[in-house]
Amino acid sequence: MGTVIHMKVTYWSDYACPYCYIGETRLEKAIATLGLEDEVETEMKAFELNPEAPREVVGPTLDRFATKYGLSKEEAAERIEQISQMGRDEGIDFNYATTLNTNMLDAHRLTKLAHELGNDTFEQLCFRAYFVDNEVMADHDVLRRLAAEAGLPKADVERVLASDEYEDAVRADEREAQFSGISAVPFFVIDGKYAMAGCYPTAEMAKVLLKAREESQADEAAQGATCGPDGCAF
Repeated sequence: MGTVIHMKVTYWSDYACPYCYIGETRLEKAIATLGLEDEVETEMKAFELNPEAPREVVGPTLDRFATKYGLSKEEAAERIEQISQMGRDEGIDFNYATTLNTNMLDAHRLTKLAHELGNDTFEQLCFRAYFVDNEVMADHDVLRRLAAEAGLPKADVERVLASDEYEDAVRADEREAQFSGISAVPFFVIDGKYAMAGCYPTAEMAKVLLKAREESQADEAAQGATCGPDGCAF
């Protein structure tokens, strides 16, 4: 039996980023299309688009979008709809125009807890809550409900929400991004070799995954046969 090649895909992402949700959905599709679900490990790293965002909703997305990009409301609505359609094309009931933007730090902190527990469900529930159900992601009651739905232990969730636990881990992710020159998300790093900045089509992501896998297999083969104190490699 051959050795199973394991790859890792690390990506910086924020729950307020529409392209992150779309990009991660495409990544999952690429992995599934190639049948690599058991070979690819994924890890989301935090990247807050607006670390200073308030915890309360201060205005509609349309106004915020128009102001940020210097667009008229009509132009902003058109851009938002284009992005939403991209999401719908991936099978997501995307409702970007009615999102309720707030601070995402606590959602990222709970994501760190989820990852520590080996739980990837919470991450997907957060994206869905924001872009599909238009939940207020700074609301602790919302986060508690999502955490319960994901199966996170209630006591752990309450401990994190009542403290600043995992904030250092979030900040470390953001410092790593800054040090690496990452200024926009999503940003994918495949097997430590290939960087994909932005939301690529599923087929393109699959090509890079295959290339990384082939190189990993070649590296494995080049190691040759060895024996050690615990026995010989076959």
